[in-house]
Amino acid sequence: MTSCKLLCLAVFAMSSFARAELSAIEEELALRVEAQLAMASAELKQAVNINSGTMNFAGVEKVGRLYQQQFDELGFRTEWLPGEAFNRAGHLQASYGSKGPKILMIGHLDTVFTKESAFQEYRDLGDGKVAGPGITDMKGGNTIVVAALRALKAEGLLDQLQVRVVFTGDEESSGRPLSLSKQALIEGAKWADIALGFEDGDSSIKTAVIARRGSSGWNLKIKGRPAHSSQVFSDDVGYGAAYEMARILNQFREQLDGLGSVTVNPGLLSAGNAQEEFAMNNSVAASGKSNIVSQWGYVKGDIRTLSPEELAKAQQIMRDIVSQNLKHTSAELVFAEGYPPMPPTDANRALLKQYSQVSEDLNYGPVAPVNPRKAGAADISFAADHVEMALDGLGLMGSGGHTVDEVADMDSFKKNIQKAAILMHRLAREK
Repeated sequence: MTSCKLLCLAVFAMSSFARAELSAIEEELALRVEAQLAMASAELKQAVNINSGTMNFAGVEKVGRLYQQQFDELGFRTEWLPGEAFNRAGHLQASYGSKGPKILMIGHLDTVFTKESAFQEYRDLGDGKVAGPGITDMKGGNTIVVAALRALKAEGLLDQLQVRVVFTGDEESSGRPLSLSKQALIEGAKWADIALGFEDGDSSIKTAVIARRGSSGWNLKIKGRPAHSSQVFSDDVGYGAAYEMARILNQFREQLDGLGSVTVNPGLLSAGNAQEEFAMNNSVAASGKSNIVSQWGYVKGDIRTLSPEELAKAQQIMRDIVSQNLKHTSAELVFAEGYPPMPPTDANRALLKQYSQVSEDLNYGPVAPVNPRKAGAADISFAADHVEMALDGLGLMGSGGHTVDEVADMDSFKKNIQKAAILMHRLAREK
């Protein structure tokens, strides 16, 4: 018996739970994760301490190169895919194996925290809680990928699988055109049988994602007839751009609230007599006076739906509303490309059932599907339509994502590494 297996058995003897439903191989695999947990935790800290805000191209590549080294050590064929063609840092791709089921594992390197953010470092808060920029979204998930593969490799099980890992550098702010920025994901999905995503879902270890709403953008530009404010409501002047903007947005709310899983959010609004849009930093400069009827209005928002059919129906309702202009106003609505929806499927439900069984066999309890309203869009949506089955939300759990209060629950770190590794072993065993 090897020294590692002796250590693993010692750890197992001290574990607070029994794994009666696991095979002997799976018990060893779970214990291998425990034995390697300190290494994974150190790697997570190292990654979190590298600023990789989406537009910090050097930082995104630096953290990508860190993971690349880890995959190289596991015998993967790795490649850094430059992102100049879509104005982002690029992506990391790693591949392994020539037999067994083809599994695409998805993560992302970038975070929402810029180089100028005050939130920059990993901090152990005690009681199993750790703060850090991007620790749950999603450097924790990336490290779970590496750790699960490392455990499989150490137990001689990785050769039963074909694995492709794609860690994108632009999940938080996608490069354009999407046909180029998401090309590696889509090609990986077309190659794969199964896609596994390691986002944090709704931040609960009791759930995983079988469906995600798509997210796309829209812009609304409105024109009114400028005049002295004393003439507003008159037959010659009408209502102006501000009233037309208010009418449109209120009717969006009235007609789309309650339509399936649809939500429409106006995130940036302006009205006045002069304005200029700055697309690069999502801002608008506007000026006007209280005694002038507004000439221009601008709204930028998003729309989220669970299926292409929902999206088409919602867009048509929005177009109809925009076309019914108030007197002496006009409006133009333009939809932008975005994340496609990932509808729930029977195959996705079956994959979740397998994952939940792994969790129960580890005595961690069942795993239920996330309510799609509680999780945002993610890269797996670009893959889901091209694979037999897909599951997301397998990453590090916590709270406060996208804020300076982002905190990871490290109890979920070990558990989700073990669950991912055993799930992949069972998928290989079934083929």
